[in-house]
Amino acid sequence: MADGNRRAVFLDRDGTIVEDPGFLHDPGKVRLLPGAGEAIHRLNDAGWLVITVSNQSGIARGVYDAVAYHAVQRRLVELLAAHQARLDGAYFCPHHPAITGPCECRKPGVRLFRDAQAALGLDLAHCYWVGDRPGDVEPARTLGGQAFLVETGRGADHTAQAHALGIPVVADLAAAASAIVRGA
Repeated sequence: MADGNRRAVFLDRDGTIVEDPGFLHDPGKVRLLPGAGEAIHRLNDAGWLVITVSNQSGIARGVYDAVAYHAVQRRLVELLAAHQARLDGAYFCPHHPAITGPCECRKPGVRLFRDAQAALGLDLAHCYWVGDRPGDVEPARTLGGQAFLVETGRGADHTAQAHALGIPVVADLAAAASAIVRGA
């Protein structure tokens, strides 16, 4: 697709792709959720750019630093490569409003998605958002794309809210990838 017409799937990381132990900052604790590697491989094969966008308030809280975030991200890339899957971009917000004040990059804010749009020539109206919390997928409503809430991670706690917002709920990333590739 020509620049400005490319499409992507924006994925939350913790609870959507990998297990979420809370403030994940140790690369040795990165565990792919069942089917996640295959799901991303399927999206890659179908021509979708796959981009992680993650709130990392542990940085603002002083639990870990950006170096630890990047180490976890490198481990994720290694685990995905074992499934012939890849990420085309990774963005994160290191802020927390109670500590650093408000920002435009913390989901559901749209700055990181706009950054990806500019860097990768995306048509946001033809993109998907997948995550385990409403804030992960609300940007789809703002930016004109489509969303899926997964029941993995914290998703099961948010299904009623997702339904009330008209956001489809699926079991996991594999189910979301199947729907996206089918053209849901």
